[in-house]
Amino acid sequence: MPEFPMLDSNRLKELLMPPKECVRLLIDTDTANEIDDQYALAWALLSPEKMTVEAVTAEPFSFAHHRENLLSAERAIDSGASQDEQLVGRDGILTVGSQIWVERLHRQNRRAADLKFVDPAEGMELSYLEILNIYEKLGLDPSGKVFRGSDQYMSSPDLPLKSPAAEVIIDLAKSGESPLYIAAMGCVSNIASALLMAPEIINDIVVIWTSAYPSKSPHNNRPSLNLVQDVHASRLIFDSGVAHIYLPGYQVGAQLKISLPEMERFVRGQGDIGDYLHHLYTNNPLHEMFAVEDAPRRTHVIWDIINIAWLINPEWVPTYLTTSPILDDKLFWKTDNKRHIMREAYDVQRDEIFRDIYDKLANANR
Repeated sequence: MPEFPMLDSNRLKELLMPPKECVRLLIDTDTANEIDDQYALAWALLSPEKMTVEAVTAEPFSFAHHRENLLSAERAIDSGASQDEQLVGRDGILTVGSQIWVERLHRQNRRAADLKFVDPAEGMELSYLEILNIYEKLGLDPSGKVFRGSDQYMSSPDLPLKSPAAEVIIDLAKSGESPLYIAAMGCVSNIASALLMAPEIINDIVVIWTSAYPSKSPHNNRPSLNLVQDVHASRLIFDSGVAHIYLPGYQVGAQLKISLPEMERFVRGQGDIGDYLHHLYTNNPLHEMFAVEDAPRRTHVIWDIINIAWLINPEWVPTYLTTSPILDDKLFWKTDNKRHIMREAYDVQRDEIFRDIYDKLANANR
């Protein structure tokens, strides 16, 4: 791990305090990987009283890391292997999700090899274009505010990936009289690279990231897309000492579910952006990829709005100070009480969060 400037403990506590004034915000997002980032981005842009969105950067993304376990699970199922044998994937970690996923595919007369996954470069470009699309739906000018990010993941813990996104993170962190908040809604390749390229920005940024399980959880973190895609970058966020607001996806952000009746009642018809968000919900690309069954009667988690919720009203995302965990080689958490502190969420006020989104969509349509 490269050495970073050590933040004074008082400065770190100051940066970790919930903001009381309008903040400078950079949103780092894999906007095209499903539908939640679009909601989060739109909500942020509709909340100028709480945040000034100075830039939006596109992250790489890919679901291709699932391929190996899916094919392995399918071979085991085809061979008549026992359930326990079907569930053992790479690193000896149980992969019940792969088995269930393959079984759903088979019920739809599909095979694991039928799934097509974009590579990280294509994922980044699709996200870049989707960011522009959200600006257009809101009638806002993206000129000078939207940037491409890395087209790959970090290959080493000390080799940054240079990109327009990393450059603008550095530039904005070094400018302005107040800290730059970075809402990370995907893998953190761009942010980690910026920290490696300019370690001094650790004094002037606050990273708000949603991923994985709570830091005291015994579970393996491999299911977290945001964490597992670029493990070098993920580990750097926890190890570098940067001011980090950690918002666990599982058990916390996972409560942010929305249903089709709510989409019909409160989102559809609220201008171009409302109609587009409704379209995304009813044409969710993850439904086909994961072979989701009976989708109209299921809710869907709008994970990444948790980042924006904490900035708008920290009481909607209750947090506490704890020590930053160690992410071990098999992606389990380890605790070391001598490490630096971070702020971690333990709950959400689901209804208050969605009420604010509905109100702002309605107000923007007046």
